Amino acid sequence: VQLQASGGGLVQAGGSMRLPCKASGTTFRFNGNGWYRQAPGKQRELVADISGDGTTTYADSVKDRFTISRDNRVKTMYLEMVSLKPEDTAVYYCRVDRWGTTFWGQGTLVTVSS
Repeated sequence: VQLQASGGGLVQAGGSMRLPCKASGTTFRFNGNGWYRQAPGKQRELVADISGDGTTTYADSVKDRFTISRDNRVKTMYLEMVSLKPEDTAVYYCRVDRWGTTFWGQGTLVTVSS
């Protein structure tokens, strides 16, 4: 399994951004798919996850601003982010859990300027 996250960059506060995570060796139709982030000096935290049946959960800090989704036809999971805040600045990682093993993408940096 390999995960390729992309789409990060610099955006102004209030702006929007979409992060895709392309998978090979698996799809996102199973349980255990999520986006995490790690800000400088902080621990990695769960941002959002999506289960096999499409159920989604979000961290309180991003609820109503971020949307996780997937397109199994192209083996891609997305994180749509709107109303971005400087505190959303972090490296964003996609993750899947398969066969008792956790796989991480390489991370993509999102910087939100005030």
